[in-house]
Amino acid sequence: VAVVSGGFIEVIEPLLQDLGIELYRANSLETSQGIITGGLRGPIIDRAAKAQTLVDFASAVGVGIEQTIAIGDGANDLDMIAAAGLGIAFNAKPAVRAAADSAVSQPYLDSVLYLMGISREDVEEADR
Repeated sequence: VAVVSGGFIEVIEPLLQDLGIELYRANSLETSQGIITGGLRGPIIDRAAKAQTLVDFASAVGVGIEQTIAIGDGANDLDMIAAAGLGIAFNAKPAVRAAADSAVSQPYLDSVLYLMGISREDVEEADR
């Protein structure tokens, strides 16, 4: 599992670390003397960067792009969804739903597991 977000690393990194997710990329807030300046450090994670990150992460773990799954909800996810082996629109805007291979319109991300062929029993077993 990897995460690429147009959000901010300072917000998502603690959660990702708690979950043991090691591959992630997001925007980084610029600070000066401990105060957020309103600027960004490093490259901006936009639509193109999300798609490139999917390619980079797949390569890093030795997986073909056709074996990847991308989940997104907005226009900045369209290139990533198109590049993935399976593109899933999650509670997405109509244009994203139209472009994706599949769509989930429930507020539960675990619904994606069932699209991947993982049953409720598999999930419950993993939780034990």
